[in-house]
Amino acid sequence: MTKILVTGANGQVGRELQLLATQYPDFQFIFATREDLDICDLEAIEDCFHQHLPDYCINCAAYTAVDKAESDVEQAKLINTLAVKYLAMNCHLQQVPLIHLSTDYVYHNQQNTPFLEEDETNPQSVYASTKLDGDLEALENHDLAMVIRTSWVYSSFGNNFVKTMLRLGAERPQLSVVFDQIGSPTYARDLANAVLMIIKKVENQEVAKENLSGIFHYSNEGVTSWYDFAKAIFDIKEIPCKVYPIETVAFPTPAQRPPFSLMNKKKIKQNFNIEIPYWRDSLKEMLAIL
Repeated sequence: MTKILVTGANGQVGRELQLLATQYPDFQFIFATREDLDICDLEAIEDCFHQHLPDYCINCAAYTAVDKAESDVEQAKLINTLAVKYLAMNCHLQQVPLIHLSTDYVYHNQQNTPFLEEDETNPQSVYASTKLDGDLEALENHDLAMVIRTSWVYSSFGNNFVKTMLRLGAERPQLSVVFDQIGSPTYARDLANAVLMIIKKVENQEVAKENLSGIFHYSNEGVTSWYDFAKAIFDIKEIPCKVYPIETVAFPTPAQRPPFSLMNKKKIKQNFNIEIPYWRDSLKEMLAIL
């Protein structure tokens, strides 16, 4: 039976992987929370790998408090960079593919066409810089490291934009939301399912294991702004909260957000023959679950 180690198991994607586990009876999962495994401790990682002997490692762990990271630099570096290096080193020793989840924040360039995996990076925050460094550590320390950059992640678990809008929409008659940040939401369940489908295709020898190497993009299909995203949430849930568009400069935050982070997903779709759902369809699915 194929063993899959999932780090950061209590995060949004980690929780979705736990839900999906029953749909993959050929896989045996080891779900490791922060309490179960300190990925900033090299010896703890080595012990975990020797104990469980995983065939794959999916790293869902990350320091994702974007604004807090500006003043908590060392912790962000530990989790987003050093821990990834340790995981990649152990995966390399065992020749275990590492699937590492990253972010659209690494680009932050002025352009109006979807980013390709080889496009120049330009991180503008501690969070973005530490995530990019983690990507590089994964790729430099392991020949079977797959870095999946994703964007605007939400789910029925944890804290995210959708749940915040639902809470504020129930409390207030109106809200102002930025309209000049463009991207695509990602339903964590879609991303989790895509990762498991990719592993299944490798195990079924439909795809070569060597394909699990390099940078890939994954978000739901389509394009929107945070303003339009909020409007869609309220429309689907029939919440009468009025939404007004504002510019980013009217809503300052400690960490800069990318003005445009739409990513081209052609590579992951072609390499692994997967379909990606449209963002609004996935939003409806998640809201129905809530």
